[in-house]
Amino acid sequence: MNTSALGRIALATGITVLSAGLLPATAHADDAVVERRTLPVLVEFADSSFQDAAAVKASTPDTYFGAKKDSLASFFSELSRGKYRVVPAVDEQYVGPVKLSMAAACDYGEINTQTQKALAERGLVRGEDYDSLSMVFPAQKTGCDWAGLGSVPGPYTWINLYGTAGGLGVVGHEFGHNLGLGHQMRFMCTDGDLVDCKENGTSAKSMMGGGGTAAGISAPEMIRADWLADSEKVTVAKSGTYTLRSLHGDGDGIRALDIPMGEDRLVVEYRHAAGSFDQDIEGVHAYRVPKGNYGSSTLIDMTEVNKTAGNEAPADADAITSVTDRASKVSVAVVASGGGRAEVKVSLEGADLSADVDTPATAAAPAAEHTATDTDAGDGLPNETEAQGNAEETAAATADSADLAATGGDSNTVPIAAGGAVLLLVGAGALVLMRRRERA
Repeated sequence: MNTSALGRIALATGITVLSAGLLPATAHADDAVVERRTLPVLVEFADSSFQDAAAVKASTPDTYFGAKKDSLASFFSELSRGKYRVVPAVDEQYVGPVKLSMAAACDYGEINTQTQKALAERGLVRGEDYDSLSMVFPAQKTGCDWAGLGSVPGPYTWINLYGTAGGLGVVGHEFGHNLGLGHQMRFMCTDGDLVDCKENGTSAKSMMGGGGTAAGISAPEMIRADWLADSEKVTVAKSGTYTLRSLHGDGDGIRALDIPMGEDRLVVEYRHAAGSFDQDIEGVHAYRVPKGNYGSSTLIDMTEVNKTAGNEAPADADAITSVTDRASKVSVAVVASGGGRAEVKVSLEGADLSADVDTPATAAAPAAEHTATDTDAGDGLPNETEAQGNAEETAAATADSADLAATGGDSNTVPIAAGGAVLLLVGAGALVLMRRRERA
C-alpha cells in the first residue's frame, strides 16, 4: 500500500487525526475547475435484490446529479462555488443493477472487486471511464452496521441502502471523506485557553461532524479541499486586526485566517447565512489543525453549548469571543461580529487579548457579492493522491487496505463496524472511524 497516498486514521491521546501524509492540497489557479466523473452502480447479491429496483433506479440520478439543491452535484457546486463539479460518467447516470456472485455480506473489499470486474466486462474502467465509484446495495441481509463508507481520501464510496433513496446526507458525507476529510470533532476549552481542552462529541459546523449538509464544511476543510482562493485565506505572519466575510456564499474578501500555533495551526472563520448554508450558524469559530492536516481539524468551543440543527440554542451560542494558547503565545479576540462581517484581532506576541473583548458589536455589511468565472479542469483528486491515480493497485488491494470512515444508518447514530478494524466511538450517536489493518 502506498502510505504517502493514503492517509492513516490514528488514535493518539484520545484524538482522532489523519496522518501527516494528508497535507493540504497545493493551490490551484483561483479559477480552476475540477470535474469528477462519478459512476453510481446499483449492486445486488446472489441472495438479495432491491425490494423496489424501479424506485432505486428512478431516485439515483436525482440523488447524485439532480438540478435541485439536495443533489450531490448541486451541493458540491454551491459549496465550492463552482470549483468542484460532480458529473455523470455515463449518459444513463448510473449502471445496474449489477448482480454479484457473492452472498449478501458487509465485505466492502469483495463488493468493490466484483463490482469493478463487472464494470470492466462492460468496458468501464476506473481512471479511463470514471473517476469515482459509488456502490449502492440493499442493506436487508448485509449485516453492515453503517449506512455509508468512504475511502479517506480516495475514489470509493459504499452506500448500504435501507430504502429506495440514499439521500444527500449519507452520500455527501462519504464523498467528503473522498476529498480527504475525516470526522470533525468538538473540543471544549471552557477556561479560555487551549492548553486544557477535552473532547466532547462532534462539531456541528461541518457535515463531517454533526452539522449535516446545511452546515457545509468548515474553513480548514475548505482549505484542505482547495476551495478557497489565495486571496480568501490569509496566513497570519504578524499581529493585527483582520476583517472576515462569511465563509460561504459569493463575494470578495478574506474567509479564513490561518495562524501558526507551534507545530499546529489555528484556523479562524466567520459564519453567516449564505445561500443554502449556515441558516442556523452565526459568529466567529476557531479550529485546531494538527501538524498541518487540515482534513483533521477540531472545533474549539469555549462554551458548554454546541449549537446544532436539533437544539434551540442561539445560532451564535458556541461562537468564540477570544482564544488564547499560552504554549505558543497566540491570542485571538473578536472585535466585532454580525451582519455578514467580523473583525478579529490576532496577537502572535503572547499578549492576552481577552481584556479587550466585550460583547461583539455589529459590524458593517459586507461588500456587494459577485459570482466568479470558472475555467479549466482537473482530475478531482486531492493533489497528494494524484500519483495514485490510474496506477492504483488492484481494486481488492486498494479497497481492503485504504483508510475508511463509516457513517451510521441515520443522521444521529453511527454504529460500530466490525472485523480487523481500529475503531473509535465517541459518545452516544457519535461518529466511528475505522481502518483495516495492513496485511502482513
